[in-house]
Amino acid sequence: MPDAPDRAAAPTRGARAEPPGGSAAKDPAGSSAGAPDCLGRALADARSPRVPALSPYVPERPFPWSGPGLPLTDRGRRRTDAAAASRGPRRRAAAGARTDSGHRLATTGTSTLGAAPIRHDAPLDLARLLRLSLAAPAGTSGRLRPVPSAGALHPVRAHLLVGPGCSLPPGRYAYDPHTHRAHPRGPAPDGVPAGALAVLTVAASRTVAHYGHRAWPLLLLDAGHAAAALAQAGPPTADVLVCLDADGALLSAAAGLRRAPARHSEWQAAELEPPLAAVWFTPSGGSVRTIDPLSAWATRARASAPVRAPGPPIAQPRELSRTKRLLSLLAQAPARPAGTWHPASRPEGVTGKTLTTRRSAPPDDLRRPPERELLASVLTTARTASPAGPDWTVVTGGAAPALYTASPGRPGLLLHAHGDARPTLAHWAARQTWIGTTGAVLLAHGCPDDASPAAVRISHLAAGYAIGLAQTHATALGLRSRPIGSWQQADLGAALGEAPGRDWIVHGLALGAPPAKATTPPATRTATPLTTRTATAPAAPTAAPRATRPTPHSTDPPAPGTTARTTPPGEEERP
Repeated sequence: MPDAPDRAAAPTRGARAEPPGGSAAKDPAGSSAGAPDCLGRALADARSPRVPALSPYVPERPFPWSGPGLPLTDRGRRRTDAAAASRGPRRRAAAGARTDSGHRLATTGTSTLGAAPIRHDAPLDLARLLRLSLAAPAGTSGRLRPVPSAGALHPVRAHLLVGPGCSLPPGRYAYDPHTHRAHPRGPAPDGVPAGALAVLTVAASRTVAHYGHRAWPLLLLDAGHAAAALAQAGPPTADVLVCLDADGALLSAAAGLRRAPARHSEWQAAELEPPLAAVWFTPSGGSVRTIDPLSAWATRARASAPVRAPGPPIAQPRELSRTKRLLSLLAQAPARPAGTWHPASRPEGVTGKTLTTRRSAPPDDLRRPPERELLASVLTTARTASPAGPDWTVVTGGAAPALYTASPGRPGLLLHAHGDARPTLAHWAARQTWIGTTGAVLLAHGCPDDASPAAVRISHLAAGYAIGLAQTHATALGLRSRPIGSWQQADLGAALGEAPGRDWIVHGLALGAPPAKATTPPATRTATPLTTRTATAPAAPTAAPRATRPTPHSTDPPAPGTTARTTPPGEEERP
């Protein structure tokens, strides 16, 4: 996803004083009959060529719970494991180890922080899990993490619901990725299942300040990426289940978060966080299929509320309030409140080192086309990641550029269309011209104009989740990659002669083979029109289309040097 520099807090010009949930706090989103129309307009606006206006940034107050939090570290466990291998069990028991905070580990693998013991020999080591997935590397600004994010803004927050068998004592926690600490938010009642639940929420203010009306799809994609990062970091001794469609009210109740505050003064120190997904880690071999973990946590003791902060109401910019209201609508799932849990798969060859070293490659490192067998393997990983996700297509360059889909019933790629689609993709992806020369692009597409809120939510969350798995798999295979989250007028179906408005690009992943040791400048290729087996796409105009929804006659990009803007590689175009 595009990187962007940090945005400093801006005066809230044009803002208005509203509860943290915007108008949703007064009238929860989705309760009115006009909610689907509101979603349709927001979907069309996010896909339109309208450039986001500058929006004031409301400073976040991410961790308003009292106390410094428990410092997480898995160094104690790694040291004792190393001692066992090199010195033997007797010397390991005698030597022990120390954590970063200076507490000595007992021979049982337990350290004590205040009154809360942290077990480094527990079946589920949450310190390691979070370090491999969401934690910001020590000594950095926190922008480059194991999990990618649009603009490197990282809006996803994890609330941990910890049961027996974990390195943290049972209870509710808020995780701080900057300090790698768990903030206690209340005890766990008796009867909660073993293992841990991570409920993922999003804090929208930073993303809205940068991306404006295009922010809410990116927030959904980011939540999917975070779910994938957590799922892949799970230890082999645990079963991992992922849920992308649970009802937001149930997720909030389980995590101890209020969906709509009754009194604004109780929540001034916190930002309303719409919950979107959950990841469940349980001991291997447990009877998890018969347990509803969210209901188990939601029907028992509440978590602690955020610390009150006196003062006037926080002014909410209109775009931020609209985004929160829309996310609250998408979080509702009246058909299946408890959600659908499906097992998470870990691509072959993925290790802890793969997870921590995965990074978005510079555009210049993505020019060489990957081998077809590797592309087919990455495509399979994306297709099988979620049972209810979008459709998938691979766009390739090279000597014979084309579009491929998965071959049903057998490995490999199935030819779908001839022609070089990469310049068109570059135009659709906020005119990021480097995409026109990348080796290949994996595309998630679907989500028609009239999609229901549940379909919009699952399309984006599942796309982010699958691209997260695909990028890790590509890294394990030695490929370079870079997620592409922002798409405008990207009607793939219309470009291929199908009905417009039915098959939109939701997410993408640029892929390239590792650069050769001695490289030469790539030859310039003239874009050729896409042709399916039954029809040829119409010729393209030389200017960017102005309509909100593209037609088959406006699929190719403008000619080089005409209307394309020169923005830094990988950056969202700005006004």
